[in-house]
Amino acid sequence: MTTMNIYEAKTSFSKLIAAAEAGETVVIARNGKPVAQLGPVAPHRPVVFGDLKGKITIPDDFDQWTDEDESDWFGG
Repeated sequence: MTTMNIYEAKTSFSKLIAAAEAGETVVIARNGKPVAQLGPVAPHRPVVFGDLKGKITIPDDFDQWTDEDESDWFGG
């Protein structure tokens, strides 16, 4: 991780973007104090219908309200 002051970052912005594209994170500071971070963006993974099939289970009684539910929700 690289740290540089704002003035230096402004003058070498293209290099900072290239570093971020390469996976590096750069901390931008004002008077030596970190104020911002520039880094790579995680690739977007599209949502695929059915992607969670077999990974989630729903109990048979999920829609039945019980006395225990009443107690949990309303403290009775």
